[in-house]
Order: sequence, then C-alpha cells, then structure tokens
Amino acid sequence: MLQVTNKFYIEVGSFQHNKHGNIVCGDSVLMHKSIKENRTIAVLSDGLGSGVKANVLSTMTASMALNFRKRREPITRTAKTIMDTLPVDSIRNISYSTFTIVDVESDGNGKIVEYDNPELILVRDNKIIKLPAENLIIQSKLSSTNSDTRTIKLSNILLQKEDRLVFFSDGVTQSGIGNRNMPFGWGDGVNEFILETVKEKIDISARELSRKIVKQADLNDILRPKDDTSCVVFYVREPRRLLICTGPPFTETKDKYLAEIIRDYKGKKIVCGGTTSKIVSRELGLEIIIDLNDVIAGLPPSSKMEGIDLVTEGIITLGSLASILEEDFPKNLDQKGPHWDMYRMILDADIIDIVAGTKINIAHQDPSLPVELEIRRNVVKKLASLLEEKYMKTVKLKFI
Repeated sequence: MLQVTNKFYIEVGSFQHNKHGNIVCGDSVLMHKSIKENRTIAVLSDGLGSGVKANVLSTMTASMALNFRKRREPITRTAKTIMDTLPVDSIRNISYSTFTIVDVESDGNGKIVEYDNPELILVRDNKIIKLPAENLIIQSKLSSTNSDTRTIKLSNILLQKEDRLVFFSDGVTQSGIGNRNMPFGWGDGVNEFILETVKEKIDISARELSRKIVKQADLNDILRPKDDTSCVVFYVREPRRLLICTGPPFTETKDKYLAEIIRDYKGKKIVCGGTTSKIVSRELGLEIIIDLNDVIAGLPPSSKMEGIDLVTEGIITLGSLASILEEDFPKNLDQKGPHWDMYRMILDADIIDIVAGTKINIAHQDPSLPVELEIRRNVVKKLASLLEEKYMKTVKLKFI
C-alpha cells in the first residue's frame, strides 16, 4: 500500500496582474521547493515603475535573493549584495527594486527578510499577528555619502498548523487610491478582507487566497489597475493527497492489488484509461457511467464511478494534461474538459501519488498514430517532472 509520512504540508501559491495597458509585469515572484532539504523559499520583488524596465530589475533582484537563500548565505550578506548591485534612482532617491524573502523549513521554522514592500501578514486563529522584527541598517557602497543607508527587517518565526503568511506588492495596498470610499488606497482594508475570506472558507488554498486578493485589488481600481499587483501566500496544513492511476498492471495477478490501492487511498482519486477503469470496476464491483455532457472536441468524455473522483480516457487525456502543464500558468481555470478537470485537481493537491501499469497497450505502438501519442511510461515521467520542478508538488511514482 502507499505509505503516508507527512504530518503537515507547507503550500505556496501566488497570483499576479499587470498594470493596465502593460504586457509584462513589473513584479517578479520566484519560488523553490527543495525535496532533499524539506525547505520552501519564495521571493517577491517589485521593480521601480512598471513595464519592461521594472520587470528586468525585479527579476534580477528576485533571482539573486533566491539563489543566495538556496545556498544558505547569511541574510546580511544576501541583503547587502542585492543593495550594492541595484542602484538608487537619482531623482526620487529610492531603490530601484524592493523585495520580500520567506524561507521556511519543513518543521515550520522560518526566516523572513523585508525591504520596502508592504508589511508581511501572519494569519493565526483568524487574527492578524504582528511579527517581532529586527531592523538591520545597511550602508550602500555605491553611495558617495554616508547618508545612503537602507533598513532591512528581519524576522524569525515558528509556524503552526493552519497558519498563513501573506505578502504582496504595493499594487495591492495602493489599489483604489483616489476613490470616494478609499481615497488613500486599500491600505489596512486588505487585512479585513483576508480575515473575512478565510472565515468564509476556512480551508481556502494558498493559490485561491492569493488570487482573490489580487482580483479584489483589480476591482478597487475598477478593473484598470494603476500598478502591477502581486500576492504570495504560505499555508501550513494537512497535506492534500491525490492518486492518479493509469494503465493495467504488467500481469493480471496484480489487478486486485491495483484495485486495493485505489479503494484504500486516503485522498482524491483519478483513474485514467479504459482498460484500467474496467479492472477497477470488475475488482470492486462498481458500475461505470459515461458522462455524455463532458464531450470536448478531440478528447473522449469522462466517466463516473462511485468512490472515484474522476474517470477519464488514458494516454490522449494525459498528453493533453502535459501540454497544459508545459505552458505558462493559465489565468482562466474555468475551461471545460477532462484534462482541465485533472489540472484543477492537481493544483489543489500537495502530494501526488502516480501508479502506472506497465502492460504494453498494442494501440500505442501503432505507427499510424500521431507522434505526440507517446507510450504511457514516457508521458507519466514527463508529468512527474513537470509537477515537481514547475508546480512544486511532492510526487511519488510507482510502476506495477
């Protein structure tokens, strides 16, 4: 059977929206999950102004910050190197880029570095908790005077289960500025919005919460954002598990074993493949009902089976899912089709167990089929790689 080892999980989600009329975002968000070290790092940087120049500056800042933290460089050296690399605007006398760095170990111990972004928020027991911080004064070596000093805020924290860390660019706090109901911008109103949102849906994911915050900031600006808007959320909770089974086992004697894995799994379940679903139906005595309302051009419809969250066709649907995962993160998550149903379930999962049968399907070796119709093993390995490297999921792959 599949073993459950994780006591709690640290989910990270982000969402961004460009300033109205811009094709690139001046904010940069970079995230990294180290499976070996059980660490999760996220960096948010806001480049001065907007557009391409701001994007270049914020990307450079975020990249330096992330790489320094991955190597566990001292916080002081990390901050000073970034400060010395980025010049100060000669007219406004402010830094070309801001940053927030959050580095959390698997046991909940975290380090937070903040420079000129809105103050990070800790949500605990549906309350906003102010983090005690140490101010670090850094003198820029690029300055010809002793007056160019910058203040970095350093915080240490021990996160508890159900804690959330929320941080964002000033596009959030300054949204709505000049409006009748918020002449000075959203400001502390974002705190109340976060608490109300969490209260309405206590288990809201980090991805969905960050999306809601940015979407509300857009509404504050009447859907014409005056600045780039970004938000990142850390959420400490029980891991959400997802099982994806595809393909029959190498020998028929393992059919019962496959069915038992699916039956006993604690989490959501997806079965991919006509032969696989027939095995599950036969071994567990479950009826397969084809959903004719889920017909999408180019893809076979999904089916329904009691106790299984999603039943789909196999290799074609998995190939379409891989195409979605390879593209940039889609803004529209409401698209139809079994591959999109799988994508949404994957986004909400933390630990993904993939069980792949190794029996060769004669149909997949047909030379008349398109090149992109790869054999199952290659598609599954591609999915696992994308989920680990791009989506920071914990993936456990098992061949039977």
